[in-house]
Amino acid sequence: MSPIRTAYLTAARSAVDLLADPAVAARWDEPSALPAFGVAGLAGHLASQVLGAPAVLAAPLPANDPVDLLDHYAQGTWLGAPVGATVNVAIRRAGDGLAAEGPAALVERCVATLRELTGALAAEPPERVVFLNRGPWSLTLDDYLTTRLMELVVHADDLAVSVGVPTPELPPEAVDPVLTLLARLAVRRHGQPAVLRALSRAERAPASVAAL
Repeated sequence: MSPIRTAYLTAARSAVDLLADPAVAARWDEPSALPAFGVAGLAGHLASQVLGAPAVLAAPLPANDPVDLLDHYAQGTWLGAPVGATVNVAIRRAGDGLAAEGPAALVERCVATLRELTGALAAEPPERVVFLNRGPWSLTLDDYLTTRLMELVVHADDLAVSVGVPTPELPPEAVDPVLTLLARLAVRRHGQPAVLRALSRAERAPASVAAL
């Protein structure tokens, strides 16, 4: 199995452990740390990074060539969209829908799906390409899983902060691809000097080099 597939599964298992934390159920109906997102909806969105993968794997193989990972973000309408944008409203509704049956049911679905994915990802060839309906375009499977890995890591932090528990610690092999992706997106958004200064020169650093 490729390093990205292993990293994705590691982060997914950690996210499911977080979803099962009693603090999540205790604050299920409270607001989250993200604007317009409740804890339940945020938990549903985090879970969707696991629950959505089987459908992507099961979709017909695409005829077109995959786009580059950064082009995926450049072409998407969600990156940098305001809270009230149609795409973000749809994301919140989807999260609420997944969470509708409650925390225990959500965790149960994630555990079953993770079990399925562990075998499925190991069986996929290295060159596997998947089609994203919401693109619509194709990505290599590993690039697709990199996007899901980033979502898992970032939103696990959001959910942990929302319910007052420590953010899960992941091994470097699971975090490094996310940091690389975020750094590349930050450079595209803010330019090389801004990101270099933010990381090395506090006296010249811009106020923010947020990638998302």
